[in-house]
Amino acid sequence: MLPGFLGQIDTLIGRVEAVILAAGVLLMGLNTVGNVIGRFIFQYSFFFTEEVNRILIIMITFAGIGYAARHGRHIRMSAIYDALPIRTRKAMMILITIITALTMFALCYFSIGYITKVANSGRVLPALQIPVYLIFLWVPVGFAVTGIQYALTTVKNILEKDVYLSTSMLEGYDDDEIEV
Repeated sequence: MLPGFLGQIDTLIGRVEAVILAAGVLLMGLNTVGNVIGRFIFQYSFFFTEEVNRILIIMITFAGIGYAARHGRHIRMSAIYDALPIRTRKAMMILITIITALTMFALCYFSIGYITKVANSGRVLPALQIPVYLIFLWVPVGFAVTGIQYALTTVKNILEKDVYLSTSMLEGYDDDEIEV
């Protein structure tokens, strides 16, 4: 955990992510089950189910990338990295998190440009009549939150002697992991 103000920001973002992910998955499940019940019992299918689930999938995906970064659950190709001495791994982790944060912020910037183009097109969802650009607002938010998370991980690695995958996750493997 980061100290002070940065730690408070990290904790707040983590709580918001958890609520968004839990609510999104629950709403998607309720929407899908409700539609199945309506279709098979009442012979009536909800006209909006597909669009609502599409919105929720986008929300869950882009809230989930920040969540994965926060918990050190991102994909790692670490065969060479793991063989390096600790000081080199630490330097590499700082470099990796800086580059990843900058990449996420760049993707955030480009996604805002894309959303602006979609907004100017005037497209709306056919069933719900919601402007399409509104469902894409999760994209830059997800990239920004992920960029912030990687930037905070950079700070954590600079401040601490150990190597961290995220602000709360030390690098390494659990002893009970089984190789498949």
